[in-house]
Amino acid sequence: MSLQEVSLQQAPEFTPDDRDALRRAVGLLEHPSLAGRLTSLAGRPVELIGFALPATVTKAISSATSKGLEAALKVALRTLPASRSSGSQRLHRALATASGAVGGTFGLAALPMELPVSTVIMLRAIAEIARSEGEDLSDPEAALACVEVFALGGRAGSTDAAESGYFATRAVLAKTVSEAARLIAERGLANEGASILVKFVTQVAARFGIVVSQKVAAQALPVAGAIGGAAINYAFIDHFQDIAHGHFTVRRLERVYGKQLVRAEYDRIAGREPPAATSTDLTTNATS
Repeated sequence: MSLQEVSLQQAPEFTPDDRDALRRAVGLLEHPSLAGRLTSLAGRPVELIGFALPATVTKAISSATSKGLEAALKVALRTLPASRSSGSQRLHRALATASGAVGGTFGLAALPMELPVSTVIMLRAIAEIARSEGEDLSDPEAALACVEVFALGGRAGSTDAAESGYFATRAVLAKTVSEAARLIAERGLANEGASILVKFVTQVAARFGIVVSQKVAAQALPVAGAIGGAAINYAFIDHFQDIAHGHFTVRRLERVYGKQLVRAEYDRIAGREPPAATSTDLTTNATS
């Protein structure tokens, strides 16, 4: 019997409620396609249009995405820990929808102003979900996990789950998040321009930019305009709220059952073979 099998046998059993919660999380995280929602609204294959945007538009999207995430990071680190939950996911959807109406009316010219506003609104909605799953947002790592949602919801389509799946994306960001959280915990917020935080924003932006491109492509279609822009932004925020629900459910269960058991059960539900655990993984899981 392997060390992994012994460790799993010694782990606590999932309660029925927690197993159901994980099953819902798998459903949300394994099929995070905003492009599908937008294609339904626009009646055109938005994902393909997004890949064909002109270089000037792509550059504008990249700049707006970085600015939006920089604003979200500042909010995450400076105001989320002290703020109280507004208790209204509907309020955040309404605010994001209104900002989307502006973007739909004025098009790409409004993106540098509209996207940072939408991103911060979405971040606050994500933070409420995080709190509801027991996250302490005074912990820098938990605050960064809220920003991480923008990367988890922006994964490129791939037939290789090991390359683009939920845990693969988390693994790519894990070292950066850990180092950034340690820097903030040790030195406070005086080092907001530190290279590790810049790296974190860059990594998230590379994935978030995928769905921003899809959003811009949908808004550029003739069916858009103010009404279409509002509907597109509603789908935009709803997409990331779904990802947040899945992500913070998994994190909550990891705190209860350990990362190894949650990963094994997640893969079982998703119909995949779990990756082999190393002795280092088992030690980390035992102390988490």
